[in-house]
Amino acid sequence: MKIFVTYPINEVGIKYLQDHGVEVVVNRKKRPLKPKELEKILPKYDGAITMLFDKIDQHFISKLGPNFKIIANYAVGFDNIDLEATKQKNIIVTNTPGILTEAVAEHTWALILASARRVLESNQDIKNGLYKFWQPSGWLGPQVWGKTLGIVGLGRIGSFVAEIGYYGFKTKIIYYDLMRDDRFELELKARHLSLNELLERSDIISIHTPLNEKTHHLIGKEEFKLMKKNAILVNTARGGIIENRSLAEALKSGKIFSAGLDVWENEPKVPVIFKGLKNIILTPHIGSATLEAREKMSEIVAKNILSVLKIGKALNQVN
Repeated sequence: MKIFVTYPINEVGIKYLQDHGVEVVVNRKKRPLKPKELEKILPKYDGAITMLFDKIDQHFISKLGPNFKIIANYAVGFDNIDLEATKQKNIIVTNTPGILTEAVAEHTWALILASARRVLESNQDIKNGLYKFWQPSGWLGPQVWGKTLGIVGLGRIGSFVAEIGYYGFKTKIIYYDLMRDDRFELELKARHLSLNELLERSDIISIHTPLNEKTHHLIGKEEFKLMKKNAILVNTARGGIIENRSLAEALKSGKIFSAGLDVWENEPKVPVIFKGLKNIILTPHIGSATLEAREKMSEIVAKNILSVLKIGKALNQVN
């Protein structure tokens, strides 16, 4: 049994597979492999551990041989994989759910607080020699305590972000999701609203919905018109949910106060329209970048692979 890992990951999972008799080969080129490179490599294997930057489309999947059994995506999301094409080839696809919740929620709040209190902007101003004396009206930002937090997408991460806000900062919680959660509403005194109502009422808006046809550009020009002038928008989900140009225009015109993005459209390329803006914080998709989370991700992809190779069933199949 042979598995290919498209980019180096935490060694815990690799060792687990090796200890159970699986041959593991890891891409050591210190860069993502190009689609044509992967097309030549993967048909030789029984499965692969893939990254979000690996675009596993229908054409790619058609090249995989009959012995290829599993694509274990090293992420919670799996929008980089054509699930319908994998089903047609009887290839199992798995992800890493439930183990990134705390890490991504922490990073979400790091972005919220940094955006509200202008942490990066003031830090840069100090380094540029602009801090000469304490200024009564310098680097002002909105207080987070007691404000209204709007959660768009009430999955595990969105729920935990809301809990941190409710219990830690006494925020009022409103949320938008296709499904209502009675327990969540009862425990956090939360209200379920339409997306437009949420955008109108929120002081802080945190995006946690998956990216699909319905959520692509969910937040665009018309949605920004609904937001408060001092609103803070944070996205740690998927970049395509927010339309770049509309966000840049809202920030530049002062329609909203600030934004914190761990993901954006067409990342890692930074849009030119973002580069001149002081009121946007960008981080390089590090929501799950804790030692603990990445180790658990490695474990779960390895256990999914072994389960599929041994008994033909995954621990958490997404297709």
